[in-house]
Amino acid sequence: MSATVALVTDSTAMLPRDVIERHGIRVVPLQVVIGARSHDEGVDPDVTAETMAAALREWTPVSTSRPTPAVFLEAFEKARADGFDEVLSVHLSGEMSGTFESAQLAARDASLPVRVVDTRQLGMATGFAVLTAAEVLERGGSAEEAAGAALARADATTSLFYVDTLEYLRRGGRIGAAAALLGSALAVKPLLEIVDGRIGPREKVRTAARALSRLEELAVAAAADRQVDVAVAHLANPDRAGVLAEHLGRRLAANLSAREVSVGEVGAVIGAHVGPGMVAVVVAPR
Repeated sequence: MSATVALVTDSTAMLPRDVIERHGIRVVPLQVVIGARSHDEGVDPDVTAETMAAALREWTPVSTSRPTPAVFLEAFEKARADGFDEVLSVHLSGEMSGTFESAQLAARDASLPVRVVDTRQLGMATGFAVLTAAEVLERGGSAEEAAGAALARADATTSLFYVDTLEYLRRGGRIGAAAALLGSALAVKPLLEIVDGRIGPREKVRTAARALSRLEELAVAAAADRQVDVAVAHLANPDRAGVLAEHLGRRLAANLSAREVSVGEVGAVIGAHVGPGMVAVVVAPR
């Protein structure tokens, strides 16, 4: 990490704890509200993807909220107190969350320069952009160079996912152009993608098995012959996610596109909006 630039992101980037610590990344949590209680994602050990999935299945009221500008300002000022001269703050799409806006508002009041980046992505797609920024800073690059590299990687990344139902996305108001599928949602398994920062429809299939097969084909096509990082994520669907990751790992290793395919469960905030059964794949060219 550059000795002068602190790197900040938010909890939806799905970065593992060891990766965060290795690169010195500072993570600002979003909040998830289950019933009447609010929790910080990644901080409160009682709130996991498993508890989120259970709450959704039981129809317990669930919502999420962005960090306030005051929380971001505290993180930025902590960076200065720790000896940094500048901050690069990289976040999920501003089209789907007010997190980016909160960081922007805090940047105006910070006592050191803060550059805020909207990746227009979600989950590990944002996470890969953050890691790219970290690599640039660790090589001695500037905040501007790291921001440019993060944006370029996010723009080149393909994010695809399957949901058992569009109901959770509809409830949270995150459905975007995919709303066109609602009328036939009971008869199809929707494949969705992130397009220009929003969730949009990719195609419709009839069965969950076909949906996972199409995710595999689309991910392989997105990788082509390029060197890529690939991540599979899920909510309460480990078996199907594991099979997808295994198939992708075998196919992408054949043409040396990917070193490995990581598998993980999404955090509580993303889980609240996609619902149990979701499986996603992210293909990020290096």
